Amino acid sequence: MEILNDDEFIMLSNFTRKNYGIDLSQKRAMVESRLYSLLASRGYQKFSHYFPCLINDRTGTEAAELINRLSTNYTFFMREVSHFNYFRDNILPYLTSTVKNKDLRIWSAGCSSGEEPYTLAMIISDYFGQEGLTWDTKILATDISSQVLEIALKATYSVDQIKDLPERWKMQYFNPPKNGERCLVTSIREGVVFRKFNLMESHFPFKQKFHVIFCRNVMIYFNDDTRRQLINRLYDFTAPGGYLIIGHSESIDRKETRYRYIMPAVYRKE
Repeated sequence: MEILNDDEFIMLSNFTRKNYGIDLSQKRAMVESRLYSLLASRGYQKFSHYFPCLINDRTGTEAAELINRLSTNYTFFMREVSHFNYFRDNILPYLTSTVKNKDLRIWSAGCSSGEEPYTLAMIISDYFGQEGLTWDTKILATDISSQVLEIALKATYSVDQIKDLPERWKMQYFNPPKNGERCLVTSIREGVVFRKFNLMESHFPFKQKFHVIFCRNVMIYFNDDTRRQLINRLYDFTAPGGYLIIGHSESIDRKETRYRYIMPAVYRKE
């Protein structure tokens, strides 16, 4: 089966970049491999037969399935642990001394299967203890993929997936093992609100600005212009004194951002 000719690959790349910010121009082999199984499951022999269905589907179902297939949702607990340590040791003490209404707003953008926001929820639980009952510390976690959000909502991970977590966390924040898996306790699960959201949406539906935005290893799929536009939008939705944390493999041109550089991958809005 011929998957894509050159014109069709450009067509698909333009579609994903325009609608989702995802730049596939250097990932043709990966695209063809994943698209092959998608077309087969839909009963299409050629991409030219599938594409009209994709762009004319008003329900968004086809586009959602395409993104589920093409996006790489690679993550794990304690990934780039220095970010979590900085959040615990520097950001939380600063925010608890400056946020007077006890409404802490944190956004995990590109949350994948939930490891990042759940780690933040456990850190927050540790930090506040019983005092957390007087704070609103719920974390907003968003992703473009409905598939990974379903996994995140289950909050169930294999014993191997949580092997790098502190032993105390395993005892305190996870239920006993069952069939080689462990589920997070209700208090941590309820500390995170999951929503499907496309960072390329023309309108960000947030009523208030965030004190901390984790947007790690998301922009590696974007070209320079898309990355610059997103960072500017994130800045507009960051509260004064708030932080943006990106992945170590990502960078922001300091001449093109209003954020102040703090340390590798950590920026602050003055």
